Amino acid sequence: MKLIVLIIYFAILIGIGFYCRKHATDVKGFVLGGRSVGPWLTAFAYGTSYFSAVVFVGYAGQFGWRFGIAATWAGIGNAILGSLLAWMILGRRTRVMSQHLDSATMPQFFGQRFQSPSLKIAASAIIFVFLIPYTASLYNGLSRLFGMAFHIDYSVCIIIMAVLTGVYVIAGGYMATAINDFIQGIIMLVGIVVIVAAVINSKGGMAAALDGMARVSDPSVSDTPGIFASFFGPEPMNLMFVVILTSLGTWGLPQMVQKFYAIRDEDSIKKGTFISTVFALIVAGGCYFLGGFGRLFSDQIDLAAGGYDSIIPTMLENLSPALIALTVILVLSASMSTLSSLVIASSSTLTIDFIRDIFFKKMRDERQVLIIRVLIVVFIAISAILALIQYRSNITFIAQLMGISWGALAGAFLAPFLYSLYWKRTTTAACWASFLFGCILMIVDMAAPALLPAFMRSPINCGSIAMLAGLVIVPVVSLLTPKPDEKLMEEVFSCYNKTNTVSQKTALGD
Repeated sequence: MKLIVLIIYFAILIGIGFYCRKHATDVKGFVLGGRSVGPWLTAFAYGTSYFSAVVFVGYAGQFGWRFGIAATWAGIGNAILGSLLAWMILGRRTRVMSQHLDSATMPQFFGQRFQSPSLKIAASAIIFVFLIPYTASLYNGLSRLFGMAFHIDYSVCIIIMAVLTGVYVIAGGYMATAINDFIQGIIMLVGIVVIVAAVINSKGGMAAALDGMARVSDPSVSDTPGIFASFFGPEPMNLMFVVILTSLGTWGLPQMVQKFYAIRDEDSIKKGTFISTVFALIVAGGCYFLGGFGRLFSDQIDLAAGGYDSIIPTMLENLSPALIALTVILVLSASMSTLSSLVIASSSTLTIDFIRDIFFKKMRDERQVLIIRVLIVVFIAISAILALIQYRSNITFIAQLMGISWGALAGAFLAPFLYSLYWKRTTTAACWASFLFGCILMIVDMAAPALLPAFMRSPINCGSIAMLAGLVIVPVVSLLTPKPDEKLMEEVFSCYNKTNTVSQKTALGD
């Protein structure tokens, strides 16, 4: 039964990929879906790119174990800060200015916004360097689940996921990814609700499970009775850093922001904001809420042998075959949707912002689409090879780069991108300062953590500091450096002043 479900699922994904080939004939069609993607597809594409197996298996297990039920705050933060406010603050302005500047990628946006080719190349390099290990980490959450469900070698799982994702992304581009993300999102929504209910029910229901968590004690963490069933858990400060990194980080991740480039119209932004927020509340809230009950299974979990990634699979291994099949499809959907988003972001950035603009300035659209497709194959292959190397040699370095990648990308891009949309005074020097600070800080945290204060030696805390510091660095450096050219800024921001005629249901007339 599990195998039949998988085959049907894969057939649908590939069929959609080939169906969407007509939308992927030029660069804007392949990368942005022709800027005509509606609210449901955009919202689900945003949500499914946001949450992968890293969240469901890795983060939910780790933070649920550390913080107990309070880990649910991470999911609530993802919904409010990572989705609702991101759409409200970035959505409309990103769509308007990116179209005005004719930019299809984040590096292209920086290059056009500041008339700085070097800034564009730097942004492209940062994305290339830090997205590759991120894509490799997406496979990590699948190993135990596939082993539990099918008893097959993890290498087979990596190859299947890589090949199938490559086929539908290469065939149909962004539109195929968006439609498949919608299907994968529905699976994630239904799956997380059913699985949380089943796991809680296996412990006697909600009241019994909460009572069990209130009885859990761990003197190495806290002597407070019932701390793992409390509102803020045993480590509220570290929990706050988790919420900041996993929520605010989406504001600066190229594969997330790029979703706003492609949305169709004003109405789609309004609907997409609501849909995306509800999606995040259910999926992320459900994941972290589920992980919060991990200590109820402590008699079956050997952290020393299996690590935090063993917690969620252990919680699920006694479910029925149908629920295990649903879990595998859920986690596979989460990982494939994020992987497809990442490889489109990486390949389009490298093609448009590096190969075309530096070496072949007059490259035809057809040639650009071909190169993007070739690079998708390259990026997926590299990520799969890195995942196989980690699996075979048991190297944890690659998996740890997930946190480093997220912190470096968001730390470098969040503040410059946000201020660029709203503030004419933002300078090129301020962008450089944020790029350098975010990347260098996360590299130091990875290579020489002893140089940092104790509380910053965690990639979670360090990444949060990198993002928050950028929000201070950009305005300070901008005020200390020469103003941008006024005529250029007037032209850039003129896109917000255009007059549109709308129906009376949108705005009342005189």
